[in-house]
Amino acid sequence: MSARGGTQRLTRFEWQGRTHHGRVRDTSGGEVVEVLGDDPLLLPAQPTGQSVAVGEVRLLAPVKPGKIIAVGLNYADHTTEMGLESPPAPRLFFKPPSAVIGPGEEIRYPAQSNEVHHEAELAVVIGRKACNVRAAEALSYVFGYTCANDVTARDIQRADGQPSWAKAFDTFCPIGPWVVTGLDPAQLEVRCLVNQKERQRAATATMLYPVAALLEYVSAALTLEPGDVLLTGTPSGVGPILPGDEVTVEITRIGTLVNPVSR
Repeated sequence: MSARGGTQRLTRFEWQGRTHHGRVRDTSGGEVVEVLGDDPLLLPAQPTGQSVAVGEVRLLAPVKPGKIIAVGLNYADHTTEMGLESPPAPRLFFKPPSAVIGPGEEIRYPAQSNEVHHEAELAVVIGRKACNVRAAEALSYVFGYTCANDVTARDIQRADGQPSWAKAFDTFCPIGPWVVTGLDPAQLEVRCLVNQKERQRAATATMLYPVAALLEYVSAALTLEPGDVLLTGTPSGVGPILPGDEVTVEITRIGTLVNPVSR
């Protein structure tokens, strides 16, 4: 994978009963152009000549990650909100790839929980193998960025005292609507709305550990592979979602990820 070629919006979509890979033609996201290859993140993306309106396709999760590394307590206001102190180093956990869903897919309320929360986050998609990378060069290993929702069964997390099981349920990692290349991850804004009412808003510049520092820290312990996803933490305002709700994660210059909640 390579992010050469400037800003592009790459996605996976279902159309006419088949899965396709595509490039969104314009910033309004009105049309998707099919591209060749088995991986929508391969650049330069060679168009097939076929294009279709986004409204006529079903967008899928734009990547199928081999692993998902997530960061907890990476915004000071969220740390305070949770009644905790800022961590002296990035606080990491994992979400399984089986939790991934795409735009419009349902977040399913598990029978084991009575308190499920939204957590809007910037997601980093790895573009090339990264091991022991330095922060100064870390962003060159990034393919692009997308929206994510680190859905959490808060009552289970509270009972367990650790996050992994509470965040591992099927459908608990919506990502999308596409991966955008060529962005500065410190110049974005993350928002979350539930039923069109704002719950969360923060500038990514206020992260305790910026993307480059996170990549240095993570890659010192484990090798990141192309297509892996790093969730960078959520700001304050996390709160409950209920069956029947609609959750929106919006990030400037990336787009909007919308998922309904069901039982």
